[in-house]
Amino acid sequence: LTEVYSSSPALGRYFRSAEVISFSNESSTVIYQLVFSVPPSTEGFMENSMNPDFIRNILRQNIYDED
Repeated sequence: LTEVYSSSPALGRYFRSAEVISFSNESSTVIYQLVFSVPPSTEGFMENSMNPDFIRNILRQNIYDED
């Protein structure tokens, strides 16, 4: 996750860290926390760049690109 988000053209400059919060071998589930340092309120920044779907899609695109 660190490599994916730190190298992202859209979010790399804001990314600070990724930490695994919980991991389950039984269900192959990982819960993680991403930390970003965001600029002072810029119109639309939080709604667009920090949108959970946008952040998830950056990871999804990285996975697709590896295939």
